[in-house]
Amino acid sequence: MPNANEVHAPAPSQVQRREMTEPPRIAPVADDLARRFQAAGFSLALVGGSVRDALLGRLGNDLDFTTDARPQDVLKIVRPWADAVWEVGIAFGTVGAQKDGYQIEVTTYRSEAYDRTSRKPEVSYGDSIEADLVRRDFTVNAMAVALPEKEFIDPHGGLDDLAARTLRTPGTPEESFSDDPLRMMRAARFAAQLDFEVAPEVVQAMKDMAGRIEIVSAERVRDELNKLVLSPHPRKGLTLLVDTGLAGHVLPELPALRLERDEHHRHKDVYDHTLIVLERAMALEDDGPDLTLRLAALLHDIGKPRTRRFEPDGRVSFHHHEVVGAKMTKKRMTALKYSNDLVRDVSRLVELHLRFHGYGTGEWTDSAVRRYVRDAGPLLDRLHKLTRSDCTTRNKRKATALSRAYDGLEDRISTLQEQEELDAIRPDLDGNQIMEILGVRPGPAVGQAYKHLLELRLEHGPMGHDAAVEALQEWWAEQNG
Repeated sequence: MPNANEVHAPAPSQVQRREMTEPPRIAPVADDLARRFQAAGFSLALVGGSVRDALLGRLGNDLDFTTDARPQDVLKIVRPWADAVWEVGIAFGTVGAQKDGYQIEVTTYRSEAYDRTSRKPEVSYGDSIEADLVRRDFTVNAMAVALPEKEFIDPHGGLDDLAARTLRTPGTPEESFSDDPLRMMRAARFAAQLDFEVAPEVVQAMKDMAGRIEIVSAERVRDELNKLVLSPHPRKGLTLLVDTGLAGHVLPELPALRLERDEHHRHKDVYDHTLIVLERAMALEDDGPDLTLRLAALLHDIGKPRTRRFEPDGRVSFHHHEVVGAKMTKKRMTALKYSNDLVRDVSRLVELHLRFHGYGTGEWTDSAVRRYVRDAGPLLDRLHKLTRSDCTTRNKRKATALSRAYDGLEDRISTLQEQEELDAIRPDLDGNQIMEILGVRPGPAVGQAYKHLLELRLEHGPMGHDAAVEALQEWWAEQNG
């Protein structure tokens, strides 16, 4: 076996022999911890994704270890040594710790499998690292480095698969996916994260066993979906989910976008368009992956299949698909247990993504600009990015016209923001002032008056106190005339 300090690491086009640089960086922490386990009569090894990422030169500060020590023994060893310890995963054999800026997880050798009717894995502990590695999801995650000796352990050819950029399972994929069906989604996620290919036999097992994903909890499915969507190559993972049928169980709105095209090709392939919009939105991100923006891009057109109509003139229409899509987005994201805030924001972006096109390429009135900003609220920057990404036409003249029109809108917003503080649009009178002027107590009338003044503010801009009072009194007289 190769030594951990001199192993084969993959390059995009070939396998090159080079020194593994990551273990020396983590050695002060990893070797110290290993010696403590050794002194207590136990073994410790760096394992799984940590070894894989070290070989790829992308190891961060999250370190995964495996040991023959049981969780209570792990706690006795780790508590006096670590800066902090947590037991959130101890029921599954995992003890978490923090030491010198590293986030550490130490997991007892284990095997786990799903009961056919259970959403939770049953955990049993093992006594050998070989038995532990064979239960892991993919060969590239089934490598280990025994510490402190730094013996490289690779019983399933993970290093060769890493060099070939291929995802295979240590045992048969059927056994692996039966043990934990979420591994099928992990295959798509790793393909998207690492830009790896999935072995044909693994893809076939995913197709054959896609329905097994139904027993996995919504929360675990959601977390894998998030990691996939936030990866550098989400199209690759999403395509795999759709092609294997998994998406039909976890995100059925996505394969539903594969609308058959009419014989004259008069409308776009909505599915392909969606993936292009997602990639275009990614290119506009400022500070790293933005889950809200990416989910909005992925879901922005899911209302189209339900609203598609073939018009008498042969055109295809999708009237109000943004409204229908917003409702569908809320329903799907709620089923996947997303937070209320994220459901609200993504649904709102889906609802608003066509608003710009509703105004055409003509001159925007100040009123229209104010309403656009008011309706987008704190999502305005993301709405800009989503709207621009949604223009995927191959007609260069049309694309240029749309881009210039949106440039003009952003300029108008910027100008009005400087003049009127659009980010905090409010009526010229607040609720207390309304009650005082009208001589009324808190109640529905105050809200109606406030809404009326807000509409005037949006339509005409700032009115000033005296003009607002006059407008309020005129409205009140009409209400009580």
